[in-house]
Amino acid sequence: MTKIPTTFDTSDIVIEDRSVLFKRFFAIEQIRLKHRTFAGNWTNSFERELFERGEAVCVLLFDPQRDCVVLTEQFRIGALTDERSPWLLELVAGMVEEGESYEDVAARETDEEAGCSFSKLHSICRYWVSPGGSSERVQLYCGIIDSKDVGGIHGLAEENEDIRLTTLSFADAWAAVEAGIINNAATIIALQWLKIHHEDMIRP
Repeated sequence: MTKIPTTFDTSDIVIEDRSVLFKRFFAIEQIRLKHRTFAGNWTNSFERELFERGEAVCVLLFDPQRDCVVLTEQFRIGALTDERSPWLLELVAGMVEEGESYEDVAARETDEEAGCSFSKLHSICRYWVSPGGSSERVQLYCGIIDSKDVGGIHGLAEENEDIRLTTLSFADAWAAVEAGIINNAATIIALQWLKIHHEDMIRP
């Protein structure tokens, strides 16, 4: 692959002011800054609002022996106007807390949201969710599990989590992506990765 050059880094940005506009469950900051331009100059000072979301970890639970995936189903406020339902089929997921590694979060959330553990963890990718205005970045994994006794309703009551587990054959999960039933980025990306690596993942 041709090496893609990095033109700029954080030293090419000047933060002139930073303030918190709102902070409850999430936070919104207002930042005034300027940065270098491709023409070799500097932009004028400008302001942007930044939705501080932090880092998250999402895990696609896959059972290669049964060729199925285990997905969570729960209410999502951002999908309030979804044409099908605000209850989305998603990956096991959680936010990274101070001092935690990505692998720590993957194990914790797999236990809390699915009541199981993975025997192996494959790193898929790490990506910015919506960098035009949010700080959220996601680390995606595929966790290998035995789905035999996995199911039911999970989540932490103190966090108002009400999570139902759904087990789908990989073929049905992929069909749900193509039909637009699975319609959130992390789950689509993870299932696309599994589609590419499927033969290797189910090979003994």
